[in-house]
Amino acid sequence: MDAAYLFAKNFKTIQFTDLPKDLVEATKKQILDFFGVAFGGATKPGGKELRELSLEWGGAKQSRVMSWGDWLPAPNAAQINASMGHSLDYDDVHEAAVMHPGVVTIPTVLALADLLGGISGKEFITAVALGGDFICRLGLATRPGENIHLFGWHFTTLNGYKTSAAVAGRLLGLTEEQIVDAIGIAYHQCSGNGQPVKDGALTKRLGPGFSVRGGIQAALLAQKGVTGAKNSLEGLAGYYQVYHMGHYSQEILTKDIGKHFESINISIKPYPCCRGVHPFIDAALNLVHQHAIQADDVASIHIWCGIGTHGLLGIPLEVKAKPRNQVDSQFSLAWGVATAIVKRRAGLDDFTEEAIHNQTILAMAAKVSLDHDPELDRADDIEPARVEIKTKSGQTYTEFVEHATGTPEKPLSYEDCEKKFRDILSTAERQVPEAHAAKVIDLVKNLDQVADMKELIDVLSWH
Repeated sequence: MDAAYLFAKNFKTIQFTDLPKDLVEATKKQILDFFGVAFGGATKPGGKELRELSLEWGGAKQSRVMSWGDWLPAPNAAQINASMGHSLDYDDVHEAAVMHPGVVTIPTVLALADLLGGISGKEFITAVALGGDFICRLGLATRPGENIHLFGWHFTTLNGYKTSAAVAGRLLGLTEEQIVDAIGIAYHQCSGNGQPVKDGALTKRLGPGFSVRGGIQAALLAQKGVTGAKNSLEGLAGYYQVYHMGHYSQEILTKDIGKHFESINISIKPYPCCRGVHPFIDAALNLVHQHAIQADDVASIHIWCGIGTHGLLGIPLEVKAKPRNQVDSQFSLAWGVATAIVKRRAGLDDFTEEAIHNQTILAMAAKVSLDHDPELDRADDIEPARVEIKTKSGQTYTEFVEHATGTPEKPLSYEDCEKKFRDILSTAERQVPEAHAAKVIDLVKNLDQVADMKELIDVLSWH
């Protein structure tokens, strides 16, 4: 039996009472975090044009776009919300799975809750947690022991189709067989590649939106009786054979399904850039604060990184140290470390089209050199960081960071997430009314007490 059947059963049968308490609380933080980053991304390039196009198309008024309050067909509203949520590259991540779960699961549930009505906060949490478990297992099981960055896929988008379909299928009340069909229909659409990162293209931030639009459509088609491949994950022409040449672990994919939820290991980002940059920013901040290093005294900076980080975030150094655009800055070790040294922090205003012209940070980034260190290679987790700063006064300081801030090993509290939420709102181009912001924070904190998610959606959307 294909693993799709096991996941379909999971989506159909698991209830809120089956979730561990710590998972419930972690999911609340994940949901608040998504709302914040989506508010912050509401006017950013890519999502902005997507919204304009969707409004030109129009259609059935089924679900709302966050912040703007536009009523659109559910797949289109979800697509825009997901794209806004990924625009800042500030959304949650599962390091080992190389996945951004919330930007797939939360827009899907939000759109269906608005479409259907009567979806409780408990059901919202359960669907998000189950979706996070599914998408993370799909990633963790792929090519275990290998560095998946080398194969060119953008795994959030690629696995987002199947995940969104299964999540939507649960909320629509599909049978187990129909959820299997929905996953199969979604598999027929699966795509997503890493080339936009190489080229600094806006399609990087649009990928999850494509997947949730396709996933919701897949579930709606299954509801109408359309069939999909039954063996979409493990069949002879299934996902793992076609996309990964059979290199996957069935044990990792399905072990303790329904008992262990991998969504407990989702991290929340403290810095608005690729998660792989975070341990390097942590290392640089530790150095400048612990040793009172001033930017003017820095003679040189050397970075050591693992092979996946080196290829994705380290080279070509001439681009990473002098970003061509915002996307380049979000995917650059040199830029992240230089920013941390100069600003003694790393915030939203440091990864913008304006920020990349900051001559002080550019001069600091020009002092960066880097090497691949095989001892830092990790195939099953985010790769650690080692950063060295040499000063003009002759001192050399080195810092090693194994786990970045925001990981399960160094988690953010709900209060930390609330602070991040408000920090994002303080810089958002489209202002969020204070009454709405305070209500969102309170409702999410007590989400398991909310009877109908429309109460929350009403304060997430306005004109």
